[in-house]
Amino acid sequence: MEVARGFSAKNLNEIKHLQNGGIGLNSDAILVLKLPDSRVMRVVSRSFFLAMILLTLPFVGSILRELNSSSYFDDSASASFDLESFDLLLQDLAKEGLIKKGDKALIVCSGVGAVVDSSRFLNDNDIDFVSESDLEQESLFPNATFDFALTLRIEDAGFVDRVVKVGGILVTQLSSDPSNAFQKLSNYRAVYLRRYDSTIVALRKTNLVNQLVISSAKRRPLQLALDAKKTALLGLEDVLLEPPRKALAKSRMYLKRFKYLPNLLGDSLEDYSRRVFIHAGLQEEKKGAMQWFNENYPTRNQDFEFHSINTSPEGDSKRVAASPADVSNWLMKNVREDEFVVMKAEAEVAEEMMKRKTIGLVDELFLECNNQWKNGERKRSKRAYWECVALYGRLRDEGVAVHQWWD
Repeated sequence: MEVARGFSAKNLNEIKHLQNGGIGLNSDAILVLKLPDSRVMRVVSRSFFLAMILLTLPFVGSILRELNSSSYFDDSASASFDLESFDLLLQDLAKEGLIKKGDKALIVCSGVGAVVDSSRFLNDNDIDFVSESDLEQESLFPNATFDFALTLRIEDAGFVDRVVKVGGILVTQLSSDPSNAFQKLSNYRAVYLRRYDSTIVALRKTNLVNQLVISSAKRRPLQLALDAKKTALLGLEDVLLEPPRKALAKSRMYLKRFKYLPNLLGDSLEDYSRRVFIHAGLQEEKKGAMQWFNENYPTRNQDFEFHSINTSPEGDSKRVAASPADVSNWLMKNVREDEFVVMKAEAEVAEEMMKRKTIGLVDELFLECNNQWKNGERKRSKRAYWECVALYGRLRDEGVAVHQWWD
């Protein structure tokens, strides 16, 4: 240790022994310690910091790998429900009328035995539980046995389709892997979509056809990703809050307002197994509707079948024609989910289709709503114009590309 200037060896006699055995310094004495150069300290500190980083890298890498692996959903495993999520899902389905007390239900997934046994909701229903190993004996289950079936693996859909009744419900989950396209049976239509830990979809069985259809952006809107479907419908023209004059409704300018669904989706229409235009209205309007469709609709050079279902005008009971219920029956017998369907119909027909849950069979609808102020003149009709606007909104909510039609 070096001694600073001003404190030489001769000053050592100034150090005095205190009575308590301590050592004291003269108050005028200064002791200075020389520290290493600041540049040396910076080099040492940085070297130490770098060494610490190198030592911790293996631990950081293992943590990142673990987080990365846990961020993907494993479709190969049948994910297990906890009791709270399982009951929450079933209660939500019950609110939508998709599962009811007394239904015969089937649960096809592993790891839910305790959940099924403990579920208060399921204890009030006739439930048959099937584990994955039991699927080897699937022939023990008769055809069309169950009202409701839940499976977390779409691979089991073939077996489940056989044992679910027509009109029954199949519940499954969608993959979180975007490269794995959603597959569904063509004889089902989507009636429920919710996000829990994964996305759950419920499908209603419409007939006995058993043909797989791969979903893509060129398929029906109900098979599109939810966000893409909503985006397409947002591109539709705005609803008119007041009815137009007859001259405007018939003008070329008004016809140009229509934002047709094939244009919004960029759809060539070539991937559909069948393309159909249906006129549900008065017999005398059939020719005009067909002519308008041929001249204005973007068919993409694809062939369309034309069908006409004669109906009576609202409030007219004298004509002998199909009722709105007959239109729904015709659709269920003659139209499938994998077909592209365009329809022109009156309001009461659309309301009946919503009630019968057949509106999902229609991709694009031109809605004629006879109201009190039709053609700018007050008519003796029970339907106010605001009711027409409300119906238009409900159809949009159902996922239908709907347009206001003025005759």
